[in-house]
Amino acid sequence: MTAPPPRSPARRSRLTVTMAVVAALALAACGQRPSETRASEVDKPIVIGVSLPLTGDFAQPGSEAKRGYEIWRDMVNAKGGVLGRQVQLKIVDDASSQDTVVADYTKLITQDKADLLLGTFSSLLNYPASAVAEKNRMVFVEPAGGAPDMFSRGFTYLFFAQPATAPRQADVFVNWVKSLPEAERPKTAAYPSQDDPFALPVIKSMRTQLEALGVKTVYSEVYPADTTHFQSVASTLASRKPDLVAQGAVFEDGVGMVRSLKQLGFSPKMLFQTSAPSNSSQYSDGVGLSNTEGVFYTVSWNEKATTPLNAEFVAAYRKAHDAAPAEDAADAFAAAQVLQTAVEAVGGIDQDKIKDWLHANTVQTLLGPLSWKENGEPKGSFLLAQWQDGKVEVVGPPELATSKTVVNPKPDWK
Repeated sequence: MTAPPPRSPARRSRLTVTMAVVAALALAACGQRPSETRASEVDKPIVIGVSLPLTGDFAQPGSEAKRGYEIWRDMVNAKGGVLGRQVQLKIVDDASSQDTVVADYTKLITQDKADLLLGTFSSLLNYPASAVAEKNRMVFVEPAGGAPDMFSRGFTYLFFAQPATAPRQADVFVNWVKSLPEAERPKTAAYPSQDDPFALPVIKSMRTQLEALGVKTVYSEVYPADTTHFQSVASTLASRKPDLVAQGAVFEDGVGMVRSLKQLGFSPKMLFQTSAPSNSSQYSDGVGLSNTEGVFYTVSWNEKATTPLNAEFVAAYRKAHDAAPAEDAADAFAAAQVLQTAVEAVGGIDQDKIKDWLHANTVQTLLGPLSWKENGEPKGSFLLAQWQDGKVEVVGPPELATSKTVVNPKPDWK
């Protein structure tokens, strides 16, 4: 596998609504909600509008989300559709741009008259996109955007279709550390993290919790989102020799860190990365399959789960793409399950009824049961996953584990 392409400076954008966003919101606020004007058109397909990063910095997970949405559409349509109507996905490319995603959802609502919406990838894009939906009083179910700031705005049409938000992701790993005999716990830890609104809160939460357990912090730095070279960070880590390296890694930065640590010959006893290892074969191709052994990460979904439609989703994904599904595809499928369940429960496309139903009920998805607080924040918790023998196993919590074995310490690089 060749080295990943450099990141665009566009990822440096803060999680705020720019003047362009505000202007677009003002435009989007005009007029009647399209769902109210199209609900009676039973002879036409249900149009679901989606903007995804199919190019740019988030192209890899954005493309996986597209696959997840499309598999859901095909499965639903094969069974007669939703409310007896076929589903049509109108997917456009936001090019990983905050300004473009606002323009996209504005057009999907006001010009394309989409009946329903599904979210995009990442907190950076879902933050402004969900504001467009909220202003137009349309339900916005997003598959990937768990930054705390997403849920501090008092929105009522927003729903995050994963088990928990970013600050809760670290809990399951910390609980595993707590379960170890004191002699086997890490004594020191390093916390490099990308300046990302999802990854950074995970690492901050983990550091706080582990320090409370007596784990000494020997390194904690935030690197820019467009960082492509990790030799300097890796060199510092190698010199300080932490027992645990916990990295807030999105994808390419996780691969780059492993490569740099390997070049320096430093292999920590424990390695935790946020979402990078969840990218299935792309991660193992990037770091080398043997170097995945023992790597921890938290995950929303497990391929082996016996949750609703999970086996069918996995089979359909493998048939369509000749590969194991990535977590981002499963998350998108689950977001669509949430929307479908609510629409069918209320018996029509009424945004307020859908919103109220979701606030009051639990939805069974391939991620497991999902329910939400008033602000759209989910009430559940994540799984602790680990690469073992070239594949991913769930190792925590114990009652949901697919493997009774936990690789600890992590083997040296190969």
